Amino acid sequence: MEDIARTVKEFLLDRFLQGEDPALLTPTTPLITGGILDSLATLDLVAFLEKRFGVEFEAHEVDKDRLDTIELITALVKGKLGK
Repeated sequence: MEDIARTVKEFLLDRFLQGEDPALLTPTTPLITGGILDSLATLDLVAFLEKRFGVEFEAHEVDKDRLDTIELITALVKGKLGK
């Protein structure tokens, strides 16, 4: 689970938070409701997750209730992987 969280955090820092202090991006930092990810950035994140982890998301799974924090994203990917 830590590998998933670390991979997601690295992607977010590299893609959307360049130059920001990595320590400020915690497992519970609000990404969508906090304004870090807009709708296009969220789709970019989903495409990355699908490619990186070999999973597929249904349209109803791509929302703030499942993708608002690294913790939620990790749990969703973990569930998709059956871990």
